[in-house]
Amino acid sequence: MPLYKRLLFSVSIYSIFPSTMVVLSSPSLDQIPLIRAPKAAAAAGSFSVVPAIDLSKPDDTAARLIVKACQDLGLFKVTNHGVSLELMRRLEAEAVSFFSLPLFEKQRSCLPHSFGGYGNKSIGANGDVGWLEYLLFAVTPKQYPFSSTLREYLSAIRKLAQRVLELMAEGLAIQPRDALSKLVMGEQSDGLFRLNHYPPCPLQLLHEFNSCLTGFGEHTDPQVISILRSNNTSGLQISLKEGSWIPILPDEESFFINVGDALQVLTNGRFRSVRHRVAADGRESRVSMIYFFGPALGERIAPLPQAMRMGEQSRYREFTWEEYKKAAYGSRLSDDRLGLFEKSTGQ
Repeated sequence: MPLYKRLLFSVSIYSIFPSTMVVLSSPSLDQIPLIRAPKAAAAAGSFSVVPAIDLSKPDDTAARLIVKACQDLGLFKVTNHGVSLELMRRLEAEAVSFFSLPLFEKQRSCLPHSFGGYGNKSIGANGDVGWLEYLLFAVTPKQYPFSSTLREYLSAIRKLAQRVLELMAEGLAIQPRDALSKLVMGEQSDGLFRLNHYPPCPLQLLHEFNSCLTGFGEHTDPQVISILRSNNTSGLQISLKEGSWIPILPDEESFFINVGDALQVLTNGRFRSVRHRVAADGRESRVSMIYFFGPALGERIAPLPQAMRMGEQSRYREFTWEEYKKAAYGSRLSDDRLGLFEKSTGQ
């Protein structure tokens, strides 16, 4: 894309949707912590650990596999999802064009706001840092910022999320079929979209010590589900139940779907909100695009009776999404956010 078009693209971002833009201060490189690379045996296991769900299969088959993946791992990827690779690559190219601009160009049109916008190394306001820059903004069904490419992409991902959530409900025998999807598909739903760019790192000595810079620190996603697409650069890692970290093989043609904290509560812990992080090894740029699906701020979150087994007690107290969102974004990335909302033993 010619430079003048990139500039027009940049200006159009902020002129159309300026209210969520904020410039965050940029920490120095030595403030970013290191991640030790997983052991070779764990790395080898990453090739097969993430279930691939073929959405062209019959619904009952896909639903059963999705439920198993959510219980075992909290993460799966979907294939034959109906979103064209050409569209995904087109949006990635627009993101790369924006992130290729000089820093002052990316910052100069940003207006102060309490949440969202352009960030460079700082992640939120609580001291978390990483080797990345990003754009983060709120999305509603009738208000899509950015270019026509992004509008088309977000519309396609919403349809994918609805399909996946309906399959989850089917697999859990929850009625009606849209019991989960309607939480995040309404006009008041609290959706977020994030573009992350992890640039090459100048510290080649890291590789001699089998380490990487922290790109995005370990965390769980607060929302119901997150749908991630990245380029073919590695970096995503997840924590298994016993606490070990394993890298996830990239796949630019598939979408990775995370169980979020809200869905863990809705299923009373049957589904696992997966703890994950991104390691920036510095050799290649990584670009990822994540749509976070949250309910309306006033939506009350509690275990769904149909998702609970006979005689099972609720593990969580009821709360609103706004209450949980404030707690989540007021904490550090690695904090146990759900622990604040668990019922005490015997309650």
